[in-house]
Formats: sequence, C-alpha cells, structure tokens
Amino acid sequence: MENQRQRRSKPLSKKQKFIKDGVFYAELNDFLARELAEDGYAGCEVRVTPTRTEVIIRATRPRQVVGDQGRRVREITALVQKRFKYQKGQIILFAEKIRNKGLSALAQAQAVKFRLLQGLSVRRAAYSVVKFIMDKGAKGCEVVVSGKLRGQRAKAMKFRDGYMIHAGDATNYYVEKAVKHVHLRQGVIGIKVKIMLPHDPTGENGVSRDLPDAIKVHDPDKDEQFDQPYGGGGGGGAAVQPSYMQAPTDVRNIDNPPQNDNPPPQQNINDDQQPQQQQNHILTNNDQYQAPQQTQQPSQNYNDQNKYYGN
Repeated sequence: MENQRQRRSKPLSKKQKFIKDGVFYAELNDFLARELAEDGYAGCEVRVTPTRTEVIIRATRPRQVVGDQGRRVREITALVQKRFKYQKGQIILFAEKIRNKGLSALAQAQAVKFRLLQGLSVRRAAYSVVKFIMDKGAKGCEVVVSGKLRGQRAKAMKFRDGYMIHAGDATNYYVEKAVKHVHLRQGVIGIKVKIMLPHDPTGENGVSRDLPDAIKVHDPDKDEQFDQPYGGGGGGGAAVQPSYMQAPTDVRNIDNPPQNDNPPPQQNINDDQQPQQQQNHILTNNDQYQAPQQTQQPSQNYNDQNKYYGN
C-alpha cells in the first residue's frame, strides 16, 4: 500500500504530461464527434486553469448541444467526469457557435456525409459543398470521396477549386483538414475535406499570419520630397541630375571629335517661300492631280530619228 501511495504522489515528467494531455484531447474529441455529429460539431478547445478544466464545444447549432434547460450538456459533463475521473465541478463544458461554418472542414465533411446518407449522388453532394465553401470566402478547397462509388471497383473522386498549398510550414496553420466515414450498403466510403483559409489581419475570419511568399508593394509617402539633392543632405538647393538621366555620349566620335561643334544655322523657310516643285506635289481634296510638265530635250541623234518619219 505504501508503495502504491508513493507512486501516485510522484509528480509526472513533462514528457508524460504532454502525452497524457494529448490522449485526453484525442479521446474527448472522438467522443464529442460521435455524440454531436447531427448538431454540426466543429471541434473543441480545452483550457486548463488552476481551479478547473474548461472544454469549449464549437458547433453550428449550439442550442441543440445545450438542450432544454441545459439537460444535454449536463449529461455529457457527467459522462466525461466518470470516464476521466474528475471530481464534481472540476470540469465544465460550454457550447459556442462558430463564426463561419463554411471555413470549418469538420462541419463540411459532416455535410457531405449526411448528403450521401440521404441518397444524393456523389458529384452533387461534393460540388454543392465546394461551392458553399468558396462562397464563404475560402482561398481554396478540396473534397475527396473514395470507396465503392459505382460498381464493385473502388475508386477516388477529387473535387477542387481555388488555391491550395500542400507543403511547407504554412500548411500547419492555413490548411484545415477533416476525415469522415460513411457506412453505406455497398461498403464504407471515406470523405476528406481540405480548406485553405483566407488571410485576415484581425484573425476573426481567417489567419492573422501572412503567407511566407506574399509580397506587398507599399505606396510612397506623399510628404517625401523628390526635388532634394542626391548628396544625402537635407538642405535645399537645385537637384543633382543622376548619371543615368544625363545625355549619352557618342562613342563613335570619342577618338576623333568633330572640329566644329557649332552646327550651321538652319534656314527658316516659310510656306510662301517653298520651291515650286514642292508646291506642285501638294494637293487638296478639291484639286485634281496634274502631272508636272516635262520639257523634252532634243536627242543627240536627231537626224537619225527624222529618217524614220520621212523628214
């Protein structure tokens, strides 16, 4: 007896404590998922305080979880106390409504399950859930239904939409997963639902942490002075023109620079002083084209041409 008392009073190590807490959460979550499946169970959260342990149940219909005058939640509390050997008042259960059930993978997996139990086809059940998830603001989603869907040969059907990541640390807090099983006449059908949560800086309707590969381009400040000198000083003065804005030098004339840098002045010719040949080629819409008259120059063999014409 003394040895048993010493073993019970011996404190738990950190490793044993983490294992014990993990087993408690896994068994409690499995029990609540089976008990509250029809009430839209969407997970639970365990908070340990020095005086008691609080369990917050998230569901789409919390009134049905609580029951009439709290009868059902008291029954569940009594079952948990007996199973995990808690004293009366040491563990308390609360029911909380989820803010956005379209972003809960467990609730949507339950929705696919009940649609299949009602006899709906796999495609209609999956596509309706995918559309509902995307309408609620998710970045992406994936629904996989596997088993004997049609015939004796088992296969898997995947329904995807939007953007989904599959690797990296961001999958731990951006992707929510859930697995459910449906017992039908032809066998067991598995349902997997993955939802890519949106980014929300407040953390209410998404993840407050941003993706590691997200790039943000900020607008420059309006108070920034662009006409300050580039020397780094804050004083006034004319702006120094950077090298890339200066006129480029002609590398062809570096060895042999031109002798006369000043180009000859250009003559300003008015419209009235244009040559006659250019004016003949300028036509308006009302004018008709007239070919310029060309003066016939006498040929050198003028006497030879006259022989053919009888002159």
